[in-house]
Amino acid sequence: MQQDYIIATASTCDLTREYLDEHGIPFISYSYVMDGKDYEDDCREDSRTQIYRQMREGKLLSTSAINMYTYREFFEGLYKDGVKPVIFLDMTRPLSSSYKYCEEAIEDLKNDYPDSNIINVDTRCVSGGLGLLVRKVCDLYESGAPMDEVLSWIEENKLKIAHRFTVDDLNYLKRGGRVSNASALVGTLLSIKPVLYVPDEGTLVAANKVRGRKAALSSIIESVKSDLKDTRQPEFYINHADCLDDAQYVRDRIMETYPDAKVTISGLGVVIGAHCGPGLFTIFYMTDARRA
Repeated sequence: MQQDYIIATASTCDLTREYLDEHGIPFISYSYVMDGKDYEDDCREDSRTQIYRQMREGKLLSTSAINMYTYREFFEGLYKDGVKPVIFLDMTRPLSSSYKYCEEAIEDLKNDYPDSNIINVDTRCVSGGLGLLVRKVCDLYESGAPMDEVLSWIEENKLKIAHRFTVDDLNYLKRGGRVSNASALVGTLLSIKPVLYVPDEGTLVAANKVRGRKAALSSIIESVKSDLKDTRQPEFYINHADCLDDAQYVRDRIMETYPDAKVTISGLGVVIGAHCGPGLFTIFYMTDARRA
């Protein structure tokens, strides 16, 4: 339904293009460079599949921040049918070098649109966790909830979205400066797999480290069970970077415990994938509070 405000997001929500188009959610695309060519993240599954295949072949993927002028152009494009308030949802501020440019664009826009009101939410979410937040907000929007109610719901619930990850290749974390060269070498030799999560601060930290991929997936499954002891019909959103078999394995193990669960599997977007590499496995769901 039409509302007197707009919900907008970024390609870092890692939702599918089909979902974004179906619900009419405008999004700003992050850019990336692959094999010397510039691309825009279009949120399409076939693009994600191709990117991770190329990364496995040894091609390097890099991303960059969105500049102020691109943000301004995006927001101004939302006003083609008149100036409306905007709730903008992008990835957590601590992990986003773009956040400050977004803030600058919002301030600059007020010079030409004095009535402009863009709320740049510090979501404390990333990837499919951000996507889950966007889904919940979209449900409220489509049910007719006013803007103030939606903003209140976001603040009350954004820290209840659990994010759990594991990576397959520590060298990608090494390139991003998140682990040292020595740690990456030793970890690779010993098949150490970090199990990561996003705490309330919106950073990305290690919950623990285990030996072997299956152990990492098992650790995530056990964490899910610990988080959701009293949940009867949970929803899970799994995003994967070219590791569909692992995604299906975790889905099947989860449904053994929660047979009425809804589990949605889709490809992982390029932004977090660029920093963590092919084989990145992620799962997101609502819980009562975030924990390691």
